[in-house]
Amino acid sequence: MITLKGLRLDPLSEANWLWYGFILVFLQLGQLQTANAADEDSKLETSEVRQELISREFRLDGVVEAINKATVSAQTSGTVEKILVDVDDYVEKGDIIIELKDVSQQAQLKKAQAGEKEAISHLTNAQDEYDRIKDIYAKKVVSKSKMDEATHTLSAAKARLEAARASLEEAREQLSYTLVKAPYSGIVTQRHVEVGENVQPGSALMTGVSLDKLRVNVNVPQSLITKIRQYDKAYVYVTSQLGACPSRVAVDKITIFPVADQASNTFKVRLDLPEGIEGLFPGMYVKASLVTGEKQVLTVPKPSIVFRSEVTAVYVVADDGTINFRHVRLGDTSDGSQAVLSGLVEGEKVALQPIEAGILLMQQRQQSTGRHAGQADE
Repeated sequence: MITLKGLRLDPLSEANWLWYGFILVFLQLGQLQTANAADEDSKLETSEVRQELISREFRLDGVVEAINKATVSAQTSGTVEKILVDVDDYVEKGDIIIELKDVSQQAQLKKAQAGEKEAISHLTNAQDEYDRIKDIYAKKVVSKSKMDEATHTLSAAKARLEAARASLEEAREQLSYTLVKAPYSGIVTQRHVEVGENVQPGSALMTGVSLDKLRVNVNVPQSLITKIRQYDKAYVYVTSQLGACPSRVAVDKITIFPVADQASNTFKVRLDLPEGIEGLFPGMYVKASLVTGEKQVLTVPKPSIVFRSEVTAVYVVADDGTINFRHVRLGDTSDGSQAVLSGLVEGEKVALQPIEAGILLMQQRQQSTGRHAGQADE
């Protein structure tokens, strides 16, 4: 008599033997699925946990500011006729932002153009007189004083023409000042005038900033300045989207002010950022890290890191294909890799495809549960 899962099988019963055959086939299929899972484990792409020399960084809070920030002022007198942009408007370099009445400037331009024509006429007459005197002076008909007078008259006419053309250029420049243009592409942050106001040279019109070129200012303790000068490398952490992990941006240029603040014993350090960074605006606080040395740490590739709510972990793959979900504590980030402070040992392998690894882990747990249940029933 054979007992299997509570079923009493009579050796003499043909039907019971048939049921027993079905159960054996089912067990063989389970073993085949386990073998297939082991094959899939072997195909899972992994990377070895290894020691790596990374930068030792000192983190500080910094304030973002615009490199190009200016207040556009009037360069000629006049009345504000049109205001073409307002606060929070984006303008391209060279766009007209304010128009001034140009009646006086147009009159000055016409006067300068007339002065140029008059100077050209005087020069023509002086040139003709000079040529005539020169011919007869060569024949000894007129005195040298007449020749000198003609020469001086010609020189004065040329100088008058140059002065007239300079006045014409100035009049054109004053007329161009009635169309106030943006010195660079940026956003208007403040408007200082209204339509109808009379402005004079130097009167503030518009204030704006450019978001293309930004930098971060940090105050660094004086004990770290020597190391910062030595390594000359820094990073800024930027969060482009709400809830996203901050990305590390390498700084283009580090400028250390040569004078320390006596009250705080800190040096002001300016970090110039590359162009085209999204999510940064002047006045924002950001995290900045300055390289002060190097250190050996365990690292894993960034794609292997798994974030599950408040849990940070990796999938560790053993030599026999067994997968474990391991909690880790992360350190600093380097190019393409992530430092791990605890949770891993050098030489272990982590899965580079966390989703696939998680599926295989669930299959392994189900198979293990099934085997334990079968053994318990036997």
